[in-house]
Amino acid sequence: MSDFVTEIWKKYLLQLQIHPLRTKAITAGVLAGCSDFTAQKISGIKRIQFRRLFLIMIYGFFYSGPFGHFLHKVMDKIFKGKKGNTTVGQKVLLEQLTASPWNNMFFMMYYGLVVEGRSWSLVKSKIKKDYPPVQLTSWKFWPIVNWVNYQYMPLQLRVLFHSLIASCWAIFLNLKAKSTAIKKA
Repeated sequence: MSDFVTEIWKKYLLQLQIHPLRTKAITAGVLAGCSDFTAQKISGIKRIQFRRLFLIMIYGFFYSGPFGHFLHKVMDKIFKGKKGNTTVGQKVLLEQLTASPWNNMFFMMYYGLVVEGRSWSLVKSKIKKDYPPVQLTSWKFWPIVNWVNYQYMPLQLRVLFHSLIASCWAIFLNLKAKSTAIKKA
């Protein structure tokens, strides 16, 4: 079994070298789908909502993977050749002040408009209510993840690492939403 996993990993790394953007997009899409499937199962949904699952995968494939690919390339250009804790801290801070607010806002818009099919006025109202606590929670969790990502992950694996953690984060948020709904009931 170990040889099989090693061989798959080698093939994945080769694809990252040959087709980095495509590989990161597919990876983000698949992990987003796995995350949503798991979240749906854990939340007690009797029948998997395949439309929702597909739309979340589309989001990962067309947005999360490519955005992460280009974000990390830009960050490496901005901080070209610089290393050390100060540089890692600056990368984390820059990402948290720019990409993090945008990503959270964009996901909330996508989820409301596309996945749930709500009107712009309803989505805007929900974002107005829910965005501040979502962003504040994000700022408590993601800087640690980003520190590890910039400090220890090679450039080509940063999107994979981020996508793996984002999958777990999405499951956590789904469970948190479910427990909040149960408390209100």
